[in-house]
Amino acid sequence: MQEASYQHHADWASRDPEGFWQAQAKQLDWFTFPQTILSKDDNGIERWFADGTMNTAYMALDAHVEQGRGEQTALIYDSPVTDKKTTYTYAALRDYVAKVAGMLAGLGIEKGDRVVIYMPMIPEATVAMLACARLGAIHSVVFGGFAPNELAVRIEDAEPKVVLTASCGIEGAKTLAYKPMVDQAIMDSRYKPNHVVVYQRAMCRAHLDNPRDADWAALLAEATPAPPVPVNATDPLYILYTSGTTGKPKGVVRDNGGHAVAMKYSMSAIYNVKPGEVFWAASDVGWVVGHSYIVYAPLLHGCTTVMFEGKPVGTPDAGAFWRVCDEYNVSILFSAPTAFRAIKKQDPNGEHLARYPMTSLRTVFMAGERLDPPTLEWVEEKTQRPVVDHWWQTETGWAIAGNPLGLTCFATKPGSATMPSPGYQVQILDEMGELAAPNQQGYIAVKRPLPPSCLPTVWRNHDRFEAGYLSQFPGYYVSGDGGYMDEDGYVFVMGRIDDVINVAGHRLSTGEMEEVLGSHEAVAECAVVGMHDELKGQLPIGLVVLKDGFVSVSGEIEQALVQRVRDQIGAIACFKQAVIVDKLPKTRSGKILRRIIRQMADGESYQVPSTIDDPSSLEAIASALSAS
Repeated sequence: MQEASYQHHADWASRDPEGFWQAQAKQLDWFTFPQTILSKDDNGIERWFADGTMNTAYMALDAHVEQGRGEQTALIYDSPVTDKKTTYTYAALRDYVAKVAGMLAGLGIEKGDRVVIYMPMIPEATVAMLACARLGAIHSVVFGGFAPNELAVRIEDAEPKVVLTASCGIEGAKTLAYKPMVDQAIMDSRYKPNHVVVYQRAMCRAHLDNPRDADWAALLAEATPAPPVPVNATDPLYILYTSGTTGKPKGVVRDNGGHAVAMKYSMSAIYNVKPGEVFWAASDVGWVVGHSYIVYAPLLHGCTTVMFEGKPVGTPDAGAFWRVCDEYNVSILFSAPTAFRAIKKQDPNGEHLARYPMTSLRTVFMAGERLDPPTLEWVEEKTQRPVVDHWWQTETGWAIAGNPLGLTCFATKPGSATMPSPGYQVQILDEMGELAAPNQQGYIAVKRPLPPSCLPTVWRNHDRFEAGYLSQFPGYYVSGDGGYMDEDGYVFVMGRIDDVINVAGHRLSTGEMEEVLGSHEAVAECAVVGMHDELKGQLPIGLVVLKDGFVSVSGEIEQALVQRVRDQIGAIACFKQAVIVDKLPKTRSGKILRRIIRQMADGESYQVPSTIDDPSSLEAIASALSAS
């Protein structure tokens, strides 16, 4: 397509958002097509397609079967950690989903009820999500590697009637039993679900010794397939928790209608993929990438999606990604930069690539963290495929900015996510909310109305949604990221403005880690910052001031703090370094100078602010960091 195609879509979506998104909505199979395209709810928040009725699972499965494509492969499951491979056609996947929906209905799940899904990367995780959507229930997927405390917080907030889990997950060479963690989480939660349904895996079977426990296979055998339940476009599809700076996770709410329309549009406009082609998002369903681009978008678009239970390296080697792309004729590969840095570390010369021609692979997409130019250049050089960096958030569900290959292929600029996606009116604002000049850094904001799929609220806490995203600059959604736009309109995302760090593409709250460290009896105060890491993007480091009378002998307190974070947040935090210091640098008002600590940890130059209370505190930090 010509460049005018992008400009046409961007201008149309800006000038006439209702007309533009009405046209995109017509690409899907609604029960009742919406007549009201854009309106406001009782909170004054813009909502899309309010009077439309539909069912996301129906659009993703039944509609394709009814159009005669039931025998096309919908889902490929590839698990090098268990040496299993399975494929499901659209018809088979629909039937499995309908049966699991019937199983849930038999447990009392109805439209609007919540179901927590705590599963590894197995087909049942995808089926569970779609089964909830089929009933109009709201699913909340929690990453299987999260510690019981994290799961408990989410159970308490979402109040699910049912928890769906598996007996275990595979973490590298380890088998991780899930059921004891689920039991611990429920014990710790003030809210207790009615049922826990366990999918038993042969390598580690769970004991079902509580009255609320049930066996997936046994329930499924007795279940009657359930039909798709009509829901309003504005009814919630799912809740996905993302870290907040207060330490309490935010439940991002995604609606049914706007989400489906945006997912369908993005597959053609951003990824330039056609129905019937194979799309692989190498992520996990516990994260937004897995929701959007393992489960929903590929199936809504009629693609074949790949579900991979493994790692980019070690399952069995650094050629795992290339093997999957080659074996299944993957057209589009999408993962986080950290995955490719891991591959590069083990196979710097790209020798594994020679084994896999990957004749169908056209493009590699990356997101989840800043794509550093060396990684971009290495992947392009070794794969001989273009790499597209695009930027989005859990809150939006799809790309705020990217290279929209289905509309236009822009020249890339290393470090830039390229252009705002049609529908996103991206602007850079200064501290006063005024438009920044080209190349001037500021707050990356999106002018309202936000396009379809963006969150309309935070679960059970609308005030937090308003305060966190909308109140700082009225009329804008504030992304929480800082950056700039150049004179050509290219978007450069420089990093988080708040204290959420990005570890291997996963946003984690430093505030939450500080809460864990601060709960240790020896700790007087602490600060956690993200320091640069070549492989994972950022790694947390904790600086700790001990209470008087406490001394760490042979590093015992440091070790205990590392273990404490692992126990309460999980190994996913990659928290491996606690450093004891005499004092933390602060302003006279008592605010810890985390930005300066981070700059010091990364070896960057920094300016000592005039508001600092004790300049000698910086010397203590520098000494401690160099010693560590």
